[in-house]
Amino acid sequence: MEPVLDWQDGQPVSRRFGDVYFSRAGGLEEARHVFLAGNRLPERFAALAPDGAFVVGETGFGTGLNFLCAWQLFQRSAPPGARLHFVSTELYPLRAEELDAALRLWPDLDAHRQGLMHQYRVPAPGWHRFAFDRGRVHLTLLVGDARHTLQRLQGHADAWFLDGFSPAKNPELWEPALLHTVAEHSRTGATAATYSCAAGVRRALAAAGFQAWKAPGFGVKREMLCARLERAGSPRRRPAQRRAVVIGGGLAGSAAADSLARRGWQTALVERHDRLAAEASGNPQGVLYARLSAHGTPLSRLVQDGYQYTLRLLRARLPCDGEQWSDCPVLQLAFDAQEARRQAALGALGFPDDMLRAAAAEEASALAGLALACGGLVFPGGGWVHPSALCRELASHPGIALCSRRKALRLQRSADGWRVLEAGTCIGEAPVVVVAAGVASGGFEQTSHLPLRVNRGQITLLPATRASAALRAVLCGESTVLPARAGLHSTGATFTREAGTEATAADNAENLAMLARLSPALYDALDGAALDSARLAGRAGLRCGSPDYLPLVGPLDESAPGLLLSTAHGSRGLITAPLSGEALAAWLEDEPAPLPADLMQALLPGRFTPRR
Repeated sequence: MEPVLDWQDGQPVSRRFGDVYFSRAGGLEEARHVFLAGNRLPERFAALAPDGAFVVGETGFGTGLNFLCAWQLFQRSAPPGARLHFVSTELYPLRAEELDAALRLWPDLDAHRQGLMHQYRVPAPGWHRFAFDRGRVHLTLLVGDARHTLQRLQGHADAWFLDGFSPAKNPELWEPALLHTVAEHSRTGATAATYSCAAGVRRALAAAGFQAWKAPGFGVKREMLCARLERAGSPRRRPAQRRAVVIGGGLAGSAAADSLARRGWQTALVERHDRLAAEASGNPQGVLYARLSAHGTPLSRLVQDGYQYTLRLLRARLPCDGEQWSDCPVLQLAFDAQEARRQAALGALGFPDDMLRAAAAEEASALAGLALACGGLVFPGGGWVHPSALCRELASHPGIALCSRRKALRLQRSADGWRVLEAGTCIGEAPVVVVAAGVASGGFEQTSHLPLRVNRGQITLLPATRASAALRAVLCGESTVLPARAGLHSTGATFTREAGTEATAADNAENLAMLARLSPALYDALDGAALDSARLAGRAGLRCGSPDYLPLVGPLDESAPGLLLSTAHGSRGLITAPLSGEALAAWLEDEPAPLPADLMQALLPGRFTPRR
């Protein structure tokens, strides 16, 4: 990826637009004067309710300076239980080293810079959700042309930072149509501020419904613009009672409970086993695997954004210790001509190198630590995670009460919303119930119509040898094999329509055969020919999927208000379930969604509700 900025007299300058990212008179002071004071954020943050929320929208993320300023002010001014959501757009995101260098100019923001840089990698085109301060502050970065990304935003802002480069050099970010879109995604009484006082900007704001006025500018600029939305915008819609029951203690349920609890919800997490992640989420290792399409399908877009969100979540929440997770490379091998063509089409899309890039056989072998017959795509920041450790972390919030129940559950409407019944006894009642029970998600009267599909998968655990310990990357092809954890390599998995969960020797033999084709060198290092499939440990689980391969995320349908789902994640739960938890919470809290509106719509379970 080519550098985005240059440096002139110690200040960052955009190579593309030939304009400065902030005032030479003082970028930090300019941001505070124009955007914080211009939107009256000090007093508005301080006036928030104890559990209040505030949304800032921005056109032009740039160096992230405005975001860090808003985050710092929010920490200092807002009540401890309040939350900030910051939505920003950027067509040309900076490389990590560029962003870090620019933000180091402001020592007062050093702690916030470090928090951002701990999670920041060059974001690919798409939607990127970041969480800071244990979920009190969220950043949603929309990478792409703001004229298109903001149209697909599901959410509304209370204040806007209009911060494109000069209208003369970057007219796209000041077009009347874009400012009309800004107004459409604003709440009643929303404000806006910008350093620009150009007549065209004033006219465009007025045409969009804002009342704009001049205010004292910063530095050499005598004047700036402030504005307020005069016509009715979107009112805030939040539930009066913030209580929920989440059914299912795997990845989907734990993620949903975590996202709600971090927004102040009292959440009961109901699991039918005596521990979390006891079923499909219970393998010792799960691959951080993003199989993408060059055609931008809804599934590929979800996987791309979910993959990057899960990586940010792990960096923020779990130690990368080789026990709970590891950030080793993931190699998707071009094992046949069709796969090679698919990978070539992906490579031509220009993803950032720190997300994925092509690697020939020699480089791939060096990354893997073992000889490989072919190259493929390398995901440098991928790796694997112990799913149980992630579920435990997600369910650790004090607002989550764990509840183990052995018998079948029923759902019944009540005056308060929903009752959860076990053998006729009410074990929980709340306005909201989230069904995230994997293959059991269709076992309720209200969900029995859903065409959920069940697939059995078995992995095999292979004792590591001194030679196999050389493996330093996850290898993916017809099957998958991972570097050893606790002395065992995980490999597989099989895929059948059967329903049993007993590990079988036949599936162990199939996994060994797939490993021999995937990596003959590793197969030999493990002395695979001498391994007895009947004596090897294996683990089988049932994956829940859907006919269109997309998970079911969101409200069930209009006939069951307050009943939501997060299920049918298939074999991609590590990638799609955490972001789906955020999608559910965003819907319930009326906050900006972590995915574009059309993709949020595509995930709704109502797509499978028969039309009456």
